[in-house]
Amino acid sequence: MRFKKQKRHRKTVRFFCVCFGFRQPFKVLCDGTFVHHLLHNDLTPADKALSNCLSAPVKLFTTSCVLAELKKLGAAQSASFQAARKLAIARCDHEKVVSADACIAEVIGENNSEHFFVATQDADLRKKLQKVPNVPLIFGLRNALFLEQPSKFQRDFVKSSEEKRLHLTEKEYKALEKRTTSVSANADEEDSGDEEGLGHHNPGLQPHDTRNYSGKERDVKDRVRFKRKKAKGPNPLSVKKKKGHENLNRASGKEVKGDDGNGENKRKRKRSRRGKTVAGADV
Repeated sequence: MRFKKQKRHRKTVRFFCVCFGFRQPFKVLCDGTFVHHLLHNDLTPADKALSNCLSAPVKLFTTSCVLAELKKLGAAQSASFQAARKLAIARCDHEKVVSADACIAEVIGENNSEHFFVATQDADLRKKLQKVPNVPLIFGLRNALFLEQPSKFQRDFVKSSEEKRLHLTEKEYKALEKRTTSVSANADEEDSGDEEGLGHHNPGLQPHDTRNYSGKERDVKDRVRFKRKKAKGPNPLSVKKKKGHENLNRASGKEVKGDDGNGENKRKRKRSRRGKTVAGADV
């Protein structure tokens, strides 16, 4: 049962964080009835009890009107008054002291700009604040604290606001209508100039209709084409070595063996007999 309660509380906290921008540490505005409930049921320290309820760090606030109301109750609420004095004071700007519920309702206002969680045991005040879109409510039951789920009014407000975001506002609609009329007027002027045959050429960008052209004739390609890398030649590491070098080495080895002991090739000089024949003729 405790796990289901924590899961429900986290879901409610997430609703207000996402839809209304609540951020940690959460600010909790307490009245005198809630402070008295915490002391009567030994839910102390109060910040730890509320942080366990919201599963997040908290900062506690109260108002000067709440303190004045507790002080008027006398010795019966002296402990609650001393405990409430330790909390931070939220500004209420009341020159005259008003009731605690009226003061808290005025601090919250119509849109709860300070993003307060309101902790109170006053059922009438909780019903009144349920009609404000972004006010999460906390109350105590015996020795446990509970976070109320968003009311029907708050959920309907969120749905209506989401629908409004999907549609154009009046200002945006007027701006769009003005722009479309100006574009259509410029297009009509260009068409009339072409019909008259003035021959003027507009150097600016012209609208290009690509509905009647094929994909090859368009400047922009319909889809990206990737070039496949083809093998330019065999892998040199997988090819056998050529045998030309071995044949040359073998041939050179044979030539060396046929040479003289000195290892040098001597050219033989051919003698001509032309001189002998001339000498014989003279004789």
